[in-house]
Amino acid sequence: MIKLLPLCLALAGPAPAALAQIASGDSYDLVILGGRVIDPETGLDAVRNVAIEGDRIARLTEEPISGLRTIDASGLVVAPGFIDLHAHGQTLLAGRVQALDGVTTALELEAGVYPVAEYYEDAGAQGRAVNYGASVDWSRARNAVLTGAEPASPDDEFDDHGHDTDWRYTPASSQQTASVLERVEDGLDAGALGVGVLLGYVPGSGRNEYYALHELAAARDVPTFTHARYLSNLEPDSSLEGFQEMVAVSAATGADMHISHLNSISLRDIGLIRPMLEAAQSHGVNITVEAYPYGAGSTAIGTALFEGTDWQARFGGIDKSDFTLAGQPLSDEEFDRLQAEAPGTTIVVHFLDTENDPDDRAILSQSILFPRGAIASDGGTWLVDGEELPGDTWPLPADADSHPRSAGTFSRFLRTYVREAGTIGLSEALAKTSLIPAQILEDAVPQMRTKGRLQEGADADIVVFDLAAVSDRATYEQPAQPSTGFQYVIVAGTPLVWAGEIDTTVLPGRPIRRTPN
Repeated sequence: MIKLLPLCLALAGPAPAALAQIASGDSYDLVILGGRVIDPETGLDAVRNVAIEGDRIARLTEEPISGLRTIDASGLVVAPGFIDLHAHGQTLLAGRVQALDGVTTALELEAGVYPVAEYYEDAGAQGRAVNYGASVDWSRARNAVLTGAEPASPDDEFDDHGHDTDWRYTPASSQQTASVLERVEDGLDAGALGVGVLLGYVPGSGRNEYYALHELAAARDVPTFTHARYLSNLEPDSSLEGFQEMVAVSAATGADMHISHLNSISLRDIGLIRPMLEAAQSHGVNITVEAYPYGAGSTAIGTALFEGTDWQARFGGIDKSDFTLAGQPLSDEEFDRLQAEAPGTTIVVHFLDTENDPDDRAILSQSILFPRGAIASDGGTWLVDGEELPGDTWPLPADADSHPRSAGTFSRFLRTYVREAGTIGLSEALAKTSLIPAQILEDAVPQMRTKGRLQEGADADIVVFDLAAVSDRATYEQPAQPSTGFQYVIVAGTPLVWAGEIDTTVLPGRPIRRTPN
């Protein structure tokens, strides 16, 4: 549950070396001069100079300061780096693309990874552009128990092993449930940030198992990150029922539950679902939410969501031509062939026409503007001809494919909701991209208590951007177009983006991890 800590407890003060520099007037490692500094937690919104020493913010001041490197931020916004709670693209390439969208921390929480220790070892050995971390993936742990098929790698796509077995529809026995929970607990012992629960991809799993999973999370004081069981406008098994299940389980177990991509999982029923969630929160149920500013989602064409005789009606009467591959609509024949022959193919499914329909835009906005909800991308990896690009690829090839949210979520949010529509103030918007995501995690993950803030003693994860120029360029037809307007992006005190360009010589990303047992 989000808890606001007193500032003196939330942030350690500047390190002794930094204090000595303040007293002596020595130069800092990096200074950002004359920018509009915004800190969503304290409400600061004023022109200040920012001093960085090592990986921390050492000083905010109106006084002149100097540094070994200097950023002239005149006319620019200086804000906490963005924290993406829902980033499936856990590669160096994906991180660099997201950095150009203002992201300094990209976490894989909805799906998670399994095994956890191997994920952190691999990422640390390879190096990352932005801070990284993950939950433990319940679905992969479950698959391993029910089928004996261990994942090929910690972030192996869940669809790779999901379409050829019945494990998604088979309730686990008591013994199997105990084995699944043991594997989940092993992941928590390895430092996972919580439990990823892809319930919608394993809809036949029993409610007893789901409840027991949250009892475990509550006992370990970690959050869960759930993809709702149902995605449907029709009853029974409607999206509303899926949300009722999540609210009930969180209320009964006391587990902190984060609901993934509220905008897509609610379909067109957000008018029913949002009041229910707000009422539950008002009664102390520990639920948080996130959303991304697009009217289309993306997943594998062979998932359980698109099975059965009535799945199109459940999506509100969707046509197969509403599914696109590489920006092109699928015919009925192409859709059926891919489902049968290549069920792991990633497609984009369009469920709201936010470009042309004001009613659809209003539906999306109810999720985006949910009080104290986070902005999160649900972004993925980058593919060419259906194959994932090597992580060290740069620049991003023009023919690379992904959902445009993988490149443009945060700039699109700022462009459409702050600059163009003016439906939310800049400081409140920046809370949704930085402070609120940090607060969602900070009870379980102490590292997050010094992120999402622009204060003395906070981590030096900082974005410097031109609000008038910030824009998403990625489209469904041409997704491989990074955002513009983010002039400087600093990760752990190291400039990763300088004058709008990625510095490929630095890999400043650090692990976000609970202390392993």
